[in-house]
Amino acid sequence: MPDDLIKLTNLSFAWGEKVILKDINLNIPRGSVVAIMGPSGVGKTTVLRLITGQLLPTKGTVEVDGMCVSSMNHKNLYKMRRNIGVLLQNGALFTDLDVFENVAVPVREHTNLPEALIRRLVLIKLQAVGLRGAVDLMPSELSGGMARRVALARASVLDPSLMLYDEPLAGLDPIGASTILRLIRDTNDAMGMTSVVITHSVEDMMELADYAYIIASQSIVGQGTPEQLRENTDPRVVQFLNGEIDGPVPFHYPASDIHQDLLG
Repeated sequence: MPDDLIKLTNLSFAWGEKVILKDINLNIPRGSVVAIMGPSGVGKTTVLRLITGQLLPTKGTVEVDGMCVSSMNHKNLYKMRRNIGVLLQNGALFTDLDVFENVAVPVREHTNLPEALIRRLVLIKLQAVGLRGAVDLMPSELSGGMARRVALARASVLDPSLMLYDEPLAGLDPIGASTILRLIRDTNDAMGMTSVVITHSVEDMMELADYAYIIASQSIVGQGTPEQLRENTDPRVVQFLNGEIDGPVPFHYPASDIHQDLLG
């Protein structure tokens, strides 16, 4: 893929002796929406933490915009993160701040803009997600979908070149999920961003993503456009895309024989 914003090369990561990712190679082109999918617990969110430098690889490299994240000092890492927007699964709004102040937090943290300009920036972002009228509400007064949209406005308020979404559709009703999907696509295209979306929502991502990776068994087991993934015959890919209980991904976590446990 040409002109990649993110490159993970021969990357492995382990918690102690437990290997989470092994020899991962993953490229994310500028301007695209790329989905990272797979069963729970396979390391999808770990990939995001490696990209932002919260975790360091056991082996291999992580590059963002041509810079090696794992070798950055604290100052350069902080500077890089200023150009990354992150939408967490629960929105993570500050409960004691109203909608306006939640969206304004990154601007106040990273800039010295005058108050009048901060107000314009915040209102423009809230208008883009359809919530300018909710500017004075507290997080407790918002629905789940509204809170997620406020979080999206906050994540994009500084016009980052990279947006990371960690399960952005979790817990949303169909209308809320459709709204967030449209906003992800529209925000990405209108602002020339690159978006990485971690999700379990197969059908939604097959409609949204330009390209997708499926992680299972510590590695990438499938990748390609939605059309290419639908034609993939790898049993692990087929099981995940079709939501099948029986397949290469076992129902039971590895354990000793139950009779031994019960009798011993």
